Amino acid sequence: MLPFDFIEQMRPVLGGELDAFLRSLQTERETSVRLNDKVSFEALSVLHDAGMEEVPWCPDGYYLKRRPQFTLDPLMHAGCYYVQEASSMFLDEVLAQFVRPDSIVLDMCGAPGGKATLISQFLNEEGLLITNEVVRQRVFILSENIQKWGNGNAVVTHNQARDFGDKAENLFDCVLVDAPCSGEGLFRKDEGAVDEWSLRNVQMCAERQRDILRYVWPALKPGGILIYSTCTYNPSEDEDNALFIRDTLGADVLKVDIDPAWNITLSARAGYHFYPHKTRGEGFYLCVFRKREAPFTPFRAKAEKTRGSKTVDELGELQSWLQHPERWSIRQSDRFTEAYPTRHKELIDWLSTHFTCVSTGFGIGELRGKHVAPQHSLSMLKDFRKEAFPQVELSLDMALAFLRSEALILPNQPSGYLLMTYQGVPLGFVKNIGNHSNNLYPNEWRIRYK
Repeated sequence: MLPFDFIEQMRPVLGGELDAFLRSLQTERETSVRLNDKVSFEALSVLHDAGMEEVPWCPDGYYLKRRPQFTLDPLMHAGCYYVQEASSMFLDEVLAQFVRPDSIVLDMCGAPGGKATLISQFLNEEGLLITNEVVRQRVFILSENIQKWGNGNAVVTHNQARDFGDKAENLFDCVLVDAPCSGEGLFRKDEGAVDEWSLRNVQMCAERQRDILRYVWPALKPGGILIYSTCTYNPSEDEDNALFIRDTLGADVLKVDIDPAWNITLSARAGYHFYPHKTRGEGFYLCVFRKREAPFTPFRAKAEKTRGSKTVDELGELQSWLQHPERWSIRQSDRFTEAYPTRHKELIDWLSTHFTCVSTGFGIGELRGKHVAPQHSLSMLKDFRKEAFPQVELSLDMALAFLRSEALILPNQPSGYLLMTYQGVPLGFVKNIGNHSNNLYPNEWRIRYK
């Protein structure tokens, strides 16, 4: 049962469309996924079997006619695709229209990682993504999904919006604030969102959203792009905050070119709405802004000496594990080594000393005595040279056992570190010791079922 206050809130917004909108909230929601370019389209047999239809505003997005049991597909755990709501994939179209691939982008509210992995794929090797999450438990989920996606162009941080405004003034070419909200667009997906909804919570969320925007605003360059989005329908969190950005912070609202066949609703005031009775997707709101030009001092990361920073040439064994070692610098901390893009070395070094960074690249090795053991995230990295390790192709049952962190018996295999693959895609490592193996899959990522 939908809250009475919610229905009354939407009545003046939708007018004669209200009944169709309310009926749509009682229907089955769409299942959609976004594909990673780390694997070929043809390899995703589980998705093909479910029936795939393109999401029109995202070349990598697909609706599924049937929802597969994703937990039973090792390729999902390997980051070959992300189960993501189709409406939020509209971000891909916005990036293509307004953001350069060599940009420095801040994703202010990044968890669980759907939009962060989309941005990292858009930026590819040229740009750099700083994806942030303020809630400690959620930042590790964000880091996990970034690692599984496998691009080396993302820094994961755990900071407040105020930290970016105070320390990184004029740094970012683009800032995404996918704001924590009252969750009205999740009503079809999550009954808990209905139970938690109230007018009071709507107003609390709207105030918190303005605080985030106000605090992070100085970090965006004049002329830079701000993308503001929510999964709500109400004007307090959507249009009212869009006008706050325009009038109080000082920005111009930008027009997104959209195909009329997509049935996305242009707000009379500012921004774009996805209503489930019209558009194939859950509730979503997005508005794009350009920060007004003004005289400013460009951001410059001060070169600072970082402890244990090395080039790959100083760690020859690690060099053989990467397809393009010249692209990477290596930071060593205690026993652990992390690869991060040399193109952005100075900025990443600066970020690591001024922000709480959960990861600044990809963990690739751990020193154990005189030997270096591969870290799991190495196997997820797109630039990983999997030929550097003996490979064992697993059946579906064995792959799922590996993902449950079970020990595998691997007869007739060499001793040492072996790469487990499924359909040729890396899943992670084991250390083979004669008659048994030590499973090196991260225990906190394991799938928990029998």
